[in-house]
Amino acid sequence: MMVKTATKTEIMLARVAIILLIAFTVFGVGWYGLSDEVRHRVWDQLVARPTGPMAFRFILQPVMAGIAALRDGIADAKSHRSTFFWTLLLTHPSESGGLLHEGLIATARIILLGLGMDMIYQLIVLKTFYPGEAVIVAIALAFFPYLLLRGPIARIARWWLDSASVNEKR
Repeated sequence: MMVKTATKTEIMLARVAIILLIAFTVFGVGWYGLSDEVRHRVWDQLVARPTGPMAFRFILQPVMAGIAALRDGIADAKSHRSTFFWTLLLTHPSESGGLLHEGLIATARIILLGLGMDMIYQLIVLKTFYPGEAVIVAIALAFFPYLLLRGPIARIARWWLDSASVNEKR
């Protein structure tokens, strides 16, 4: 039950993002495994990324996700939809697949940008490519901020719209 119908391009980008996320994850786990050594390397490299080259992406991607959450949260408030994250997790589990799809469509460009930027970062700084790490960074910087911001933005917008309509009636 999306507020706006997704375009063919948006759907294609979401599919490409999902395919790449799955392929990178499978390839990364298949190639490097999940040993303690790999988990420590992943953690150490993820912690080092915000201070290294291309650190601007740690601001750029969450801001872009926030803009997408702002647009969709306001649309949720205008259409009186229930809060995104709450509905996704607790209220209506039957709708969670559609909501995840909606969130993926909204963030697909940001996720693809994140995958590309992390690939470039790794090739420049690490001189190799760890696809699983690129997936972790892209999801952490693009999808999670969207997921966490859309509901509160919708609540604030709903409160603001409700108070504006009460003031108009006076």
